[in-house]
Amino acid sequence: MSFSHSVKKELCSVITDKDRKYSCLYGMLLFCKNFTPDAIMFQTENKLVCELFCRLADDVIGGSGIAEVAVTEKKNNVSLYSISIPSEHFREEIIYRYRISSRTLIHRIQEDIIDNNSVFAFIAGAFLSCGSITEPIKEYHLEFVVPYYDLTQDLLDLLMRVGINAKYTERKNMYVIYLKGSEAIEDLLTLMGATMSSIDLMNVKIYKDVRNKANRIANCDSANIERTLKASDKQIADIEYIANTVGLDSLPADLINIAELRMEYPEMSLRELGEALDKPLGRSGANHRLKRISEIAEALREERKEK
Repeated sequence: MSFSHSVKKELCSVITDKDRKYSCLYGMLLFCKNFTPDAIMFQTENKLVCELFCRLADDVIGGSGIAEVAVTEKKNNVSLYSISIPSEHFREEIIYRYRISSRTLIHRIQEDIIDNNSVFAFIAGAFLSCGSITEPIKEYHLEFVVPYYDLTQDLLDLLMRVGINAKYTERKNMYVIYLKGSEAIEDLLTLMGATMSSIDLMNVKIYKDVRNKANRIANCDSANIERTLKASDKQIADIEYIANTVGLDSLPADLINIAELRMEYPEMSLRELGEALDKPLGRSGANHRLKRISEIAEALREERKEK
């Protein structure tokens, strides 16, 4: 089950009281495929959303079997549910119940008919009708695909007033309202009533943050190991040069000890090398001694060049 499907499943379970049902159906109608006095067509691939629309139509209008469902089988065993209101009488009743007095209002949000406590049920209805959310493990993206410009602006304004900062763009002659930040999406899911989905999104975010931190640490460790081995190769080359020219016995005792350790343990960090000395040193002390060996090797090279 996709995350988008899970969100819609949860939303279907929270539309319970009379005001929420009225507001949710209004959102589903305004943002559906076709909503006019002559025809109503709501489409979804989610069976629970289909059942909710039919139930809300009966509850709000006051009847039974008001909506008619046709099922089309698509690819990958996906079913498309097309819900219509074939009765002209019931369509007129819907227009009357939502106080749509003219065709100019049929694709505009009339906030005065939405109860203040049910505004989020209306937004949930809009999401059930035309919304989707990407799998959060991939990216944080929630969107509403709206066919009308004025309706798009109305929803943007409404989202802004409830504290959700959304943006919009155009895609294939449609208007897309979208949210990108995980926190904004979490807030909207919570406000619409999909509390568990919001918590699931938070958990995914925590997992991704931990995973990214672990990757950064691993990359940092890998880089540190590479730098240590590169420095070690140079130090070993200097030690071998001294050994092959004047011999390691020519070095002071404290330098012989660290030179022999470096030859034996090329993978050791400076801190580990210092701790392994007969008289342990810190990282800076070990680094200082190796620098002295390097300077001696360079001096010998220069001396041989002059000869």
